[in-house]
Amino acid sequence: MHYPHLFRSLELKHGFLKNRIVMGSMHTNLEEQKKGFDKLAVFYKERAQAGVGLIVTGGISPNDEGVLAPGQAQMRLPEDVANHRLVTSAVHQVGGKICMQLLHAGRYGFHQNIVAPSALQASINRYAPRELTPEEIEKQIDDFVHSARLAQQAGYDGIEIMGSEGYLINQFIVLRTNQRTDAWGGDYINRCRFALEIIRRIRSVVSRDFIVIYRLSMLDLVEGGSSREEVLSLAQWVEQAGVDIVNTGIGWHEARVPTIAAMVPRGAFSQITKIVKQVVNIPVMTSNRINMPATAEQIILEDKADLISMARPFLADSEWVEKARNGQDNSINTCIACNQACLDKVFVGEVASCLVNPRAARETQLNFQLAKQQKKILVVGGGVAGMAFAKYAAQRGHKVCLVEKQAQLGGQLNYAKQIPGKSEFNETLRYFATQLAQLKVELQLNTDAQSIDLRSYDEIILATGVEARIPAIKGIEQAIQSKKAVTYAQLLAGEVKLANSLAIIGAGGIGIDVAVYACEANMQDENPYAQYYQNWGIDINLHHRAGMMLPQHNTVKRHIYLLQRKAEVIGKNLAKTTGWIHKSVLKKQGVKQISGVNYKKIDDQGLHIEQGGETQVLAVEQIVLCAGQTSNNFKQLVQEKTGRAENIHLIGGAFEAKELDAEAAIYQAALLAQKI
Repeated sequence: MHYPHLFRSLELKHGFLKNRIVMGSMHTNLEEQKKGFDKLAVFYKERAQAGVGLIVTGGISPNDEGVLAPGQAQMRLPEDVANHRLVTSAVHQVGGKICMQLLHAGRYGFHQNIVAPSALQASINRYAPRELTPEEIEKQIDDFVHSARLAQQAGYDGIEIMGSEGYLINQFIVLRTNQRTDAWGGDYINRCRFALEIIRRIRSVVSRDFIVIYRLSMLDLVEGGSSREEVLSLAQWVEQAGVDIVNTGIGWHEARVPTIAAMVPRGAFSQITKIVKQVVNIPVMTSNRINMPATAEQIILEDKADLISMARPFLADSEWVEKARNGQDNSINTCIACNQACLDKVFVGEVASCLVNPRAARETQLNFQLAKQQKKILVVGGGVAGMAFAKYAAQRGHKVCLVEKQAQLGGQLNYAKQIPGKSEFNETLRYFATQLAQLKVELQLNTDAQSIDLRSYDEIILATGVEARIPAIKGIEQAIQSKKAVTYAQLLAGEVKLANSLAIIGAGGIGIDVAVYACEANMQDENPYAQYYQNWGIDINLHHRAGMMLPQHNTVKRHIYLLQRKAEVIGKNLAKTTGWIHKSVLKKQGVKQISGVNYKKIDDQGLHIEQGGETQVLAVEQIVLCAGQTSNNFKQLVQEKTGRAENIHLIGGAFEAKELDAEAAIYQAALLAQKI
């Protein structure tokens, strides 16, 4: 058997799980859509059918005060029970098990009705909470118990109590947010009373075989968080209160430490799970940045955890478990931890999906059945849009030929994977290469499409991508010829070396990526885990309170300028969940960021700029052009050669040149393949 430790069953107090793999909690926002529970049922059923041992739903609130945003899902009314039965029935039909997560946002709720143990406003929220009275605390506990009882009526196999990430229960536990002096505050045991009462009272009203999971904040990563002794004590107390499984919670949402982004090494937090596992007699679950079977297997083998929780990897590939069980690792569509199509969407009220798998949360609307008529299709361009279209079209039974003028597939992904924190794009390239081979897509590399008989194809897909735009600056032609000015593509492809002083023209996503690359190039440690803990001040063994210690970030000797024309804060439009990480790196490395710039000229002295009516010369060795892209589009030529227009389709950058957007390119490719 492949991965024998991962696929070994696990005995619980009253029951068992068929393997060690848990689909962890992540809200999709389908819960709030019209007919959303019908879609959610199909979404979870696919994952259960592939063999996941246990599913935990996205956070469901016990009352109005506990929702993260107005209108979000609750479990408190008979109609809620009816909606959730659609989900549990679908999962049980295929032999799966599913628990509902109970989440009370506390002061993290983005609405005016939020409550907390103390009236202390969160740094990430514009709303201030109202302090709960003792009577209201009892009411909150009763609401948790009521929701748990309804969850069992709805057919759930258990619940997960969200006690981490800085939500309400976590807010009671730490002095940072609990300054009460009554029976619900003060000493640590009093601050834990809220959590323990919820567990005890829920345990008293549900059946013995009803699974109760507690998500324990093992590393708060905020000042005033829990100490090692406190975390270990609470782990033992929740076990005594009746919990069946302890799950790993890492970092509050207001912590300024990346915990799930791609730059976090795989399985980086399993060590703290192992420490907690050593003091309890119930199964312990680890989480965060585990996306491939080998990593999961090693964690179980080393006895760091009993269960592996993954959320986003099941967005990326609903068949993850089945592929792992069969040793088909190369066929796994790996989560790249980008957050672009999932968490970034959820936080603005949109439905989550996945950059590398646009079917995620669209299972009822995006499918690739065999076409009624097999077509001969030419795809020009082997970037992400071309590869995606070729895969989906071949799934439908079409005969697909993919032509790429370079010696390798990947297009702009070959540049993106060079950026620190984006190496997971290598997995995307591996996945598509595997899929194209399995689906027998004909590949012609090092081939100019214009040398092919285009008239022999029923459909032609132009996925020719983009190239770096050359801005109109006096002296730029000479600078390009002398290699003083280079494009981001030339730099990331290794065609030119990184200079010790550089100015980056353009501070969009690509410009910031290049700045991060310049900051961290040649700084990779042999031990990426040690480097990550050191750079972000993480004490993985929790000898410092909350797991926080002083960061020790190595600084580069390069002089880097990041410039943009717009007179606004640089990085303003970066993704909500990851943009702050890049900005933090640039700040730590002393990158000089200048906005509202007018580029005057380039000469031997350097780059001449004007800002606020004043001119200056940036005496840099290298100027990197990140000023947008233009489409590589020869549709007119193809029309002339074929004498047709209706069978020529543009996707990806060839369709629209803008900030590199792999999510949009793959989704557009999937939509076209579905209907062609």
